[in-house]
Amino acid sequence: MARAAVSVVIPTYNGARHVAQTLAAVLAQSHEVMQVIVVDDASSDGTLQTVHQILRGARPQVQVLGQQRLGVAAARNAGLSAAQGDWVCFLDQDDLWHPRHLEVQFGAWARHPEANVIVSPYQHWYPKSDAEPPPHGQPPALAAAWDAAFTGWVYHQFLLDCWALTSATTIRREALQDHGAFDVARPFSEDWELWLRLSREVPFLKVTGPPVLYRQHAVQGSRVARPIDHRSELLETTARLHGLASRDGRRVDAAVFSAALAHYRMEFGYQHLQYGDAGLGVRSLMKAWRRNPARLRYLALAAAGMAGWRPARSAVEPQAARP
Repeated sequence: MARAAVSVVIPTYNGARHVAQTLAAVLAQSHEVMQVIVVDDASSDGTLQTVHQILRGARPQVQVLGQQRLGVAAARNAGLSAAQGDWVCFLDQDDLWHPRHLEVQFGAWARHPEANVIVSPYQHWYPKSDAEPPPHGQPPALAAAWDAAFTGWVYHQFLLDCWALTSATTIRREALQDHGAFDVARPFSEDWELWLRLSREVPFLKVTGPPVLYRQHAVQGSRVARPIDHRSELLETTARLHGLASRDGRRVDAAVFSAALAHYRMEFGYQHLQYGDAGLGVRSLMKAWRRNPARLRYLALAAAGMAGWRPARSAVEPQAARP
């Protein structure tokens, strides 16, 4: 079987601090990368200069595109438009691949050639400094194994969790051309919406390793709670329009789905009690309890919120919910 031709899209915005390390991880892949497309979303911190320094090192497969400040979804789509490979990866500017990331993905895909999307696991990485090396090592054996529960028709699995990290996912370009790329109208959860859409149309394959390093920063996320519960709205709308079953008949139990949705409503409400609109927080907690009446804690939190109680604010800025 011929080697899969891969285009890697790296959207950047003020990523000068980490983009060189991310690019190095791509160029060090044991599976040759045909094309690397860096899409700069109007950075102001020297990102472009950093990338061009790398280009001077005789890397002809790396190209740079620029755009106005349009956001990460638009940057990914711009890279997709320029991609020439049969497969496309969307790697964030500060995440890292194991040197055999693509090799293992396509090794497993050789056993599941019907798959149009390949997903690797990921792990949160908390480097103490920019100089800290990634905890990769070279395992003595990396088998191209896969997770049967998350392989095949997996729409039902995405109704519970966004378990595919964008940086860890490789997609057949034709599937994106046929079924659409990232929805630029979505300010959040645009990746989850894409996985839900694609998983209704094409089979997925989830390999068991090696994990992608999902870099975490000392200050990540926002104390400003979002005005809309994008996760819950996406899941409620999707389930109403498309049901709870995948194409092969595997499905999520309705009670399990309601419990998961209630949990997301609770998280949104709790964050608003901490950092945002207390009234909106109470309303979301009431929605959570109505979705899952057995969780009396949700009702108790709503009652406490109505009485004026607010959770203590963390001394460290919280991580943004994914996605």
